Amino acid sequence: MSEKILMKGAEAIGEAAIKAGCRLFFGYPITPQNEAPAYMSKRMPEVNGTFLQAESEVSAINMLYGAAGAGHRVMTSSSSPGISLMMEGLSYIAGAQLPVVVVNVMRGGPGLGGIGPAQADYFQSTKGGGHGDFRIITLAPADLQEQVDIMYDAFDLADKYRNPVMVLTDGLLGQIMEAVEFKTELDPSSFKPPAWAVTGRKNRPKNLINSFDLDLDGLERHNHEIQAKYKTIQEKEVKFESFHAEDSEIVVVAYGTMGRICKTAIRKMREKENASVGLLRPITLWPFPEKKMLELAQKPSVKAFCTFELSAGQMVEDVRLYSKELKPVHFHGRTGGNVPSPEEVIEKIKSVQKEAR
Repeated sequence: MSEKILMKGAEAIGEAAIKAGCRLFFGYPITPQNEAPAYMSKRMPEVNGTFLQAESEVSAINMLYGAAGAGHRVMTSSSSPGISLMMEGLSYIAGAQLPVVVVNVMRGGPGLGGIGPAQADYFQSTKGGGHGDFRIITLAPADLQEQVDIMYDAFDLADKYRNPVMVLTDGLLGQIMEAVEFKTELDPSSFKPPAWAVTGRKNRPKNLINSFDLDLDGLERHNHEIQAKYKTIQEKEVKFESFHAEDSEIVVVAYGTMGRICKTAIRKMREKENASVGLLRPITLWPFPEKKMLELAQKPSVKAFCTFELSAGQMVEDVRLYSKELKPVHFHGRTGGNVPSPEEVIEKIKSVQKEAR
C-alpha cells in the first residue's frame, strides 16, 4: 500500500481503475460523476492510455464492446439515466461474454430526476436491466477506501468470468472526499491477450465474438453455458459484512451509503443502550448473500429484519425472498436525494424493536 491521499470519490474511482491496469475509458458526461471522466481525460495520456468522450452513452457502451473484444481492460462511468441508455449494449456484452467494468454513480429518479444520491437502480443492476437472460456482477462500496479496493476486484471478476461488472455507488460517495490508499499499480503490458480475443494475429485460429445466433438449439446451448457460469458466480463470489448480526434480535440490512449510516446508528445504540441490533451489509448485490440471509432468518434469536434504502423499496424484495419471510421484514426508505441521519435510523429501529416485543 502507498501513503494515503485525500481524494474526491469520483476521482478515486478513476485512479483505482488506472492502478488496476485500465488504459481505455469511453464515456459521456452526466452529473454527479463528471469528475470521473474529467480526471481520466487528464490521467490517461499520462499513462499512455486513451480517453474518449463519446457522442452518447449508447456510443460509449458499444466502444467498450469493441475494446473488450480486443482483450483490453476497459471501463466507463455514468449515472442513472445514462446507465439506462447503456442497457442494450450491456446485454450484447453479456451475450458475447466480454469483460467490462461500468460504474454507476446513482442519482435520484425516476426520469431525469435530480443529482442527489439515491439507490433506486438496484433492480436495474441486479435483475439484468436489459433484454434477455443475463446477469451483471454488482458490487456496492460503503466508503471511499472500499470503493477503491472494489475497482481492482471489478476488473479481476470481469476477466475471470468474461462478464460485465457494475460498481454501484451513489452521488454521495462520488462527491465526498476521504483519505484513500492504492494497491500496487498493475502494468497493462504484463497482461497477455486472452485466447478468445480478436487481436488480428495470424498465428492462431480465427476468433469470432458475437451475441447473435439464428440457430435455435445453438442459442439455447449458449444460454445454458452462461447460466452455468452465473451459478458458479453465485456459489463462489458472494461478499458481505456482518456487524453483530449473529447475536442480535433486530438485523438491519442495508448497502452502500445506507449501510455506512446504519452501522453508525447501530454502533451508537449498542454503546449507549446495549441494544441487540446488528447489520448485514451486502457487498455483492448480485450475487446476493442469500444463504446468509436464510441462516439469520432461521436463528431463534433473530426477531425481525429492517431494510434501509435510498429508494422506495427494491432490495427489500430480495430480503423477503431469501429470508423466506420466516421473520417480519420492515422497510424504511428515502427518495429524491434525501439521506436519513443516524438518528432517523435509530428511531425506526426502536419502533421495530417495540413491535417485535
